[in-house]
Amino acid sequence: MSLWDRMDPKEAEIVQGFMSAHPVKVGELANALGLKVFRSPLPPKISGLIRPTSEGNGEYEVRINKYEVPERQRFTLAHEIAHFLIHKDDIQGGVIDSVMYRSALSSRKEAEANRLAADIIMPMNAVKQELARQGGAATEQVAEILAGIFKVSLPAMRVRLGIS
Repeated sequence: MSLWDRMDPKEAEIVQGFMSAHPVKVGELANALGLKVFRSPLPPKISGLIRPTSEGNGEYEVRINKYEVPERQRFTLAHEIAHFLIHKDDIQGGVIDSVMYRSALSSRKEAEANRLAADIIMPMNAVKQELARQGGAATEQVAEILAGIFKVSLPAMRVRLGIS
Protein backbone atom coordinates (compact mmCIF):
# COMPACT_ATOMS: atom_id res chain seq x y z
CA MET A 1 0.00 0.00 0.00
CA SER A 2 1.44 3.37 -1.01
CA LEU A 3 1.60 6.36 1.31
CA TRP A 4 -1.02 8.03 -0.87
CA ASP A 5 -3.38 5.08 -0.41
CA ARG A 6 -3.18 5.54 3.36
CA MET A 7 -4.53 9.10 3.19
CA ASP A 8 -8.09 10.23 3.51
CA PRO A 9 -9.19 10.57 -0.15
CA LYS A 10 -10.47 14.14 0.36
CA GLU A 11 -7.18 15.20 1.90
CA ALA A 12 -5.21 13.49 -0.88
CA GLU A 13 -7.26 15.41 -3.43
CA ILE A 14 -6.47 18.70 -1.66
CA VAL A 15 -2.74 17.89 -1.62
CA GLN A 16 -2.70 16.90 -5.30
CA GLY A 17 -4.45 20.14 -6.19
CA PHE A 18 -1.56 22.10 -4.68
CA MET A 19 1.09 19.96 -6.39
CA SER A 20 0.14 21.18 -9.87
CA ALA A 21 2.10 24.45 -9.48
CA HIS A 22 5.62 24.86 -8.21
CA PRO A 23 6.99 25.88 -5.94
CA VAL A 24 4.18 24.20 -4.03
CA LYS A 25 2.57 26.66 -1.64
CA VAL A 26 2.95 24.56 1.51
CA GLY A 27 1.59 27.24 3.82
CA GLU A 28 -1.61 27.48 1.79
CA LEU A 29 -1.77 23.68 1.64
CA ALA A 30 -1.55 23.48 5.43
CA ASN A 31 -4.37 26.04 5.73
CA ALA A 32 -6.51 24.12 3.23
CA LEU A 33 -6.05 21.01 5.39
CA GLY A 34 -7.17 22.94 8.46
CA LEU A 35 -3.74 23.09 10.10
CA LYS A 36 -2.76 26.17 12.09
CA VAL A 37 0.84 27.04 11.29
CA PHE A 38 3.11 29.21 13.42
CA ARG A 39 6.72 30.23 12.92
CA SER A 40 8.02 30.01 16.46
CA PRO A 41 11.29 30.34 18.35
CA LEU A 42 11.98 26.65 18.95
CA PRO A 43 15.07 25.31 20.70
CA PRO A 44 18.14 24.67 18.55
CA LYS A 45 17.99 21.27 16.83
CA ILE A 46 14.17 21.26 16.86
CA SER A 47 12.89 21.92 13.34
CA GLY A 48 9.18 21.59 13.94
CA LEU A 49 6.33 19.93 15.71
CA ILE A 50 2.72 19.00 15.20
CA ARG A 51 0.20 18.54 17.97
CA PRO A 52 -3.50 18.86 18.68
CA THR A 53 -4.51 22.44 19.51
CA SER A 54 -5.05 23.25 23.17
CA GLU A 55 -8.76 23.72 22.48
CA GLY A 56 -9.09 19.96 22.03
CA ASN A 57 -11.51 20.36 19.12
CA GLY A 58 -9.83 17.92 16.75
CA GLU A 59 -7.66 20.60 15.13
CA TYR A 60 -3.89 20.53 14.89
CA GLU A 61 -1.19 23.14 15.09
CA VAL A 62 2.22 23.07 13.48
CA ARG A 63 5.16 25.03 14.80
CA ILE A 64 8.14 25.64 12.57
CA ASN A 65 11.50 26.89 13.87
CA LYS A 66 11.66 30.50 12.70
CA TYR A 67 15.45 30.53 13.01
CA GLU A 68 16.00 28.00 10.21
CA VAL A 69 16.45 28.97 6.56
CA PRO A 70 13.28 29.29 4.45
CA GLU A 71 14.00 26.14 2.41
CA ARG A 72 14.37 24.15 5.62
CA GLN A 73 11.14 25.64 6.98
CA ARG A 74 9.30 24.60 3.80
CA PHE A 75 10.51 21.02 4.04
CA THR A 76 9.74 20.89 7.76
CA LEU A 77 6.20 22.11 7.11
CA ALA A 78 5.75 19.49 4.37
CA HIS A 79 7.12 16.87 6.80
CA GLU A 80 4.62 17.85 9.50
CA ILE A 81 1.81 17.87 6.92
CA ALA A 82 2.89 14.34 6.01
CA HIS A 83 2.61 13.26 9.65
CA PHE A 84 -0.89 14.75 9.70
CA LEU A 85 -1.89 12.92 6.54
CA ILE A 86 -0.56 9.46 7.31
CA HIS A 87 0.15 9.30 11.06
CA LYS A 88 -2.82 11.10 12.63
CA ASP A 89 -3.40 8.34 15.16
CA ASP A 90 0.20 8.66 16.37
CA ILE A 91 0.25 12.42 16.96
CA GLN A 92 -2.40 12.73 19.62
CA GLY A 93 0.23 13.72 22.18
CA GLY A 94 2.24 15.71 19.65
CA VAL A 95 5.31 14.91 17.57
CA ILE A 96 8.48 16.96 17.89
CA ASP A 97 10.95 16.60 15.04
CA SER A 98 14.63 17.30 15.48
CA VAL A 99 16.86 18.79 12.81
CA MET A 100 17.44 15.28 11.46
CA TYR A 101 13.66 14.65 11.49
CA ARG A 102 13.88 12.29 14.42
CA SER A 103 11.05 12.02 16.92
CA ALA A 104 9.55 9.58 19.35
CA LEU A 105 7.89 7.91 16.36
CA SER A 106 9.64 4.99 14.73
CA SER A 107 12.35 5.65 12.19
CA ARG A 108 10.07 3.98 9.62
CA LYS A 109 7.38 6.60 10.24
CA GLU A 110 9.91 9.42 10.07
CA ALA A 111 11.20 8.02 6.77
CA GLU A 112 7.61 7.83 5.50
CA ALA A 113 7.02 11.46 6.47
CA ASN A 114 10.24 12.47 4.70
CA ARG A 115 9.26 10.58 1.52
CA LEU A 116 5.80 12.09 1.45
CA ALA A 117 7.19 15.57 2.18
CA ALA A 118 9.56 15.21 -0.78
CA ASP A 119 6.67 14.01 -2.97
CA ILE A 120 4.63 17.04 -1.95
CA ILE A 121 7.21 19.81 -2.44
CA MET A 122 9.17 18.18 -5.26
CA PRO A 123 6.56 16.29 -7.30
CA MET A 124 8.51 13.84 -9.44
CA ASN A 125 6.62 14.66 -12.64
CA ALA A 126 7.36 18.36 -12.19
CA VAL A 127 11.00 17.65 -11.33
CA LYS A 128 11.35 15.51 -14.47
CA GLN A 129 9.79 18.27 -16.61
CA GLU A 130 12.16 20.89 -15.21
CA LEU A 131 15.10 18.50 -15.58
CA ALA A 132 14.19 18.02 -19.26
CA ARG A 133 14.06 21.82 -19.70
CA GLN A 134 17.60 21.96 -18.34
CA GLY A 135 18.89 19.39 -20.83
CA GLY A 136 18.02 16.17 -19.02
CA ALA A 137 21.27 15.54 -17.15
CA ALA A 138 21.13 15.55 -13.35
CA THR A 139 24.31 17.52 -12.69
CA GLU A 140 25.32 19.59 -9.68
CA GLN A 141 24.58 22.79 -11.61
CA VAL A 142 21.13 21.56 -12.64
CA ALA A 143 20.43 20.49 -9.04
CA GLU A 144 21.18 24.06 -7.93
CA ILE A 145 18.81 25.48 -10.55
CA LEU A 146 16.02 23.05 -9.64
CA ALA A 147 16.52 23.69 -5.91
CA GLY A 148 15.87 27.37 -6.65
CA ILE A 149 12.80 26.64 -8.77
CA PHE A 150 11.24 24.37 -6.13
CA LYS A 151 12.53 26.47 -3.18
CA VAL A 152 14.17 23.52 -1.48
CA SER A 153 17.68 22.98 -0.18
CA LEU A 154 20.36 21.76 -2.53
CA PRO A 155 20.84 18.54 -0.49
CA ALA A 156 17.10 17.80 -0.77
CA MET A 157 17.18 18.28 -4.54
CA ARG A 158 20.31 16.16 -4.86
CA VAL A 159 18.49 13.31 -3.11
CA ARG A 160 15.43 13.80 -5.32
CA LEU A 161 17.63 13.64 -8.44
CA GLY A 162 19.59 10.67 -7.14
CA ILE A 163 22.93 12.48 -7.14
CA SER A 164 23.49 12.73 -3.38
